[in-house]
Amino acid sequence: MTSRVRGRVRGPLGARQAAGAVLPAGLLGCAALLVQLLHRQTGTEGLLVGLALAVLPVPFVLAALSWLNQGARLPGRTLALCLAWGSVAATTIALVANDWASDYLESVRGATAWGTDLATPLIEESAKGAVLLAAMLPLRRPPRHGTGPTPGARARLRHRAVARALVLGGMSACGFAFTENALYLGRAFSDDRQQRLESIGLGLAPSLRDYDDTVHTFLLRALLSPFAHPLFTALTGLGFAVALTGARRAARLAAPAGWLAAVALHGCWNAAAARGVHGFLLVYGLLMVPCFAALALLALWARARPRGAAADPPR
Repeated sequence: MTSRVRGRVRGPLGARQAAGAVLPAGLLGCAALLVQLLHRQTGTEGLLVGLALAVLPVPFVLAALSWLNQGARLPGRTLALCLAWGSVAATTIALVANDWASDYLESVRGATAWGTDLATPLIEESAKGAVLLAAMLPLRRPPRHGTGPTPGARARLRHRAVARALVLGGMSACGFAFTENALYLGRAFSDDRQQRLESIGLGLAPSLRDYDDTVHTFLLRALLSPFAHPLFTALTGLGFAVALTGARRAARLAAPAGWLAAVALHGCWNAAAARGVHGFLLVYGLLMVPCFAALALLALWARARPRGAAADPPR
């Protein structure tokens, strides 16, 4: 049996219902496995503290994406899917694959930097970006009239594609960053707590100086770079947007190009974080800030409705 809306076949109902049942079950399975993986590295108290601290920047990122979604007009179920995918599925894939890749590359090359600078960005950007292709496939080129699409249809499609790419990429990356931050913050808290117990025991009341690693991790990941992962994955989404809406065959190359750009920028970020404070600040000021500013300008352009274009209903 198929479902017809406005004379178009939308697909077998059985297949759609099966997919609707399998996907939540898969996400729940990933969530259960993820909790075990995080708990193994952080402990119970570390996991709870990590989750509490990691959630603090999330409302600000979601507020920015909700503002941008006024131009993309994406339905809530699509946003929830991307957020859930990034939070549990992408992070589970990344944790398992990163450990395997790092061990393999270390045994072959004898250097852990290979796993951090090369394998990790490739795996994580692939995991975060996988959901974008499925979420953006319903976006189609406008119907052609005569020799090509009308200027109004082209303008509407261009703005909608870019806005959707930024919103979908941001939602997946926001979920991913939340879980990753919970891991790093929880692990830092557990290490700080263990060092404090070994040095001064339980006799003295704890102070903020006893948790320097936790504070440093929170400042770096939650305050200085809450939009780092959305910036990386936005490049993958933009590549998909150009590939799906471009009129020429060469536009299809934009999809792998956007993904490679995301991997490269992510790799630079990881390399900077491993080079100490001065190296991090240098890359942060000369690379990350300009890239984020360019992304913000692109978001402003994508949210603005083109002249003469009517608003499209959400799909």
